[in-house]
Amino acid sequence: MKVLIINGPNLNMLGKREPEIYGTRTLDDINKEISAFAISRKCKADFFQSNCEGEIITKIQSATCDAIIINAGAYTHYSCAIRDALKGCGITCIEVHMSNVHAREEFRHTSVLSSVVKGVICGFGADSYKLAIEGLVNYKI
Repeated sequence: MKVLIINGPNLNMLGKREPEIYGTRTLDDINKEISAFAISRKCKADFFQSNCEGEIITKIQSATCDAIIINAGAYTHYSCAIRDALKGCGITCIEVHMSNVHAREEFRHTSVLSSVVKGVICGFGADSYKLAIEGLVNYKI
């Protein structure tokens, strides 16, 4: 199984940005850990990060994979364009968040993506990505 992991705006700042919420590991550190985990589950993980909505949409539209795991960052709460790209791509998609978005600011409680993905995982830090892979492999969602 080939999985594309997409990270949205500000996730390139992991390790520096709000370490009390996101921890001190960098996105590169987390991606290496996810890659090793994916291999242990007989998957190949490819990674993409962008702060630009259009680049994320183009990546979704051109994806050649079995599944997409997306942490759209702040775009989660208002990007109908990313929502439409996920809905129309014909690929199984899982939404993830490192923090428990429901325990944070009110605006983070709403996702425009959730209604077009197979599942949502939040609050488990970097392990949220691993849980998504586990779901894809074990539950064939």
